Amino acid sequence: MEREKVDVLVIGAGPAGTVAAAMINKEGFKVKIVEKQKFPRFVIGESLLPRCMEHLEEAGFIDAIKAKGFQQKTGAKFVRGKEVADFNFVDQYSEGWKWTWQVTRADFDKTLADEVARQGVDVEYELGVTDIKFTGTDSVTTVEDANGNKREIEARFIVDASGYGRVIPRLFNLDKPSGFESRKTLFTHIKDPKRPGAEVEGNRITAVVHKPKVWIWVIPFATGITSVGFVGNPEYLNQFEGTQEEKMRAMIASEGHIAERFENAEFLFEPKNLEGFAISASQLYGDGFVLTGNATEFLDPIFSSGATFAMESGSKGGKLAVKFLKGETVDWQTEFVDHMMHGIDTFRSFVTGWYDGSLHTVFFAKNPDMDHKRMICSVLAGYVWDKTNPFVKKHATILKTLAHVIEMDQQPSA
Repeated sequence: MEREKVDVLVIGAGPAGTVAAAMINKEGFKVKIVEKQKFPRFVIGESLLPRCMEHLEEAGFIDAIKAKGFQQKTGAKFVRGKEVADFNFVDQYSEGWKWTWQVTRADFDKTLADEVARQGVDVEYELGVTDIKFTGTDSVTTVEDANGNKREIEARFIVDASGYGRVIPRLFNLDKPSGFESRKTLFTHIKDPKRPGAEVEGNRITAVVHKPKVWIWVIPFATGITSVGFVGNPEYLNQFEGTQEEKMRAMIASEGHIAERFENAEFLFEPKNLEGFAISASQLYGDGFVLTGNATEFLDPIFSSGATFAMESGSKGGKLAVKFLKGETVDWQTEFVDHMMHGIDTFRSFVTGWYDGSLHTVFFAKNPDMDHKRMICSVLAGYVWDKTNPFVKKHATILKTLAHVIEMDQQPSA
């Protein structure tokens, strides 16, 4: 069987894989990316966070993305009936980027993959992994092309950035439940001629509280198209009957914030379902490999954290792979797992607060504390490693405590 040899094999050409490959390639090591699908390909996760920009800049991708003319995103807006909580990234507590992009991921991911290839990384599409054998930290990976032809790739290290493909977790039984209750989404892209202006909604993501534990994302793109998705418990979404389009139109008609805007609007594709998307892994690294992006953990789409974690883990995993290749000691638990889990756990607390209602109490408080709002804004911007921020450092308790204080203050006096 034909065999090639590289320093690092990266599985998956999404944001985690391309950022990792760029970090490794710039240090002079031979990197190869294998991607099972043909690009461009559709994927959700269309709203980035400002924290992403640092990784895109360090990877050398910023100029290529700017040239695509994606929609700038300057904040996040939350709506419940007539109540609005608007967060502008300019007003955040942490140092960092004050804006980012909302992207059609087919175009965005293709841009990153093309750019990392231009930098000198070998990127090969329609190549699936069928087997991996480790000898110590060295590995031999068997790949198969679209025609069924197999060959082998020998590597000193593997970065698994395979997303929902979860190559190493599946081959080595590392999958584990996420701990979140099962949720379902129905989404599509819609022509949006009635879109409000940028100062209202055009330059941010909007999350609409529709029912208890059911919400809607509204993500405007620069093309005049808007991504709209309902997320919630499967029982709610399953009660609608008819075709996928009929279900989606009935849901839209039932929500006052978007009903008129999208009434009779053209759908670009039949609405798609995703269910049970929260995933986790029992270990994030092992001898000769590290898991990055959705191959590690995916929480929930509410705070658009997926792409941020993908790039953070890709950048960190790539840099640590370089240390390993140089013969330096790497403490994967401290330098990778503990780092990633702090950010993941911070967002986990916010996701939990969103669904149990405590975060709604904080967001929609009648007289919000502006210092608190700036600190929360930093979390929403993806700066979940800034431990000077109390909403990061004390994420496990602070939201419930603050919600309780607000509820007490808002009770009518005797």
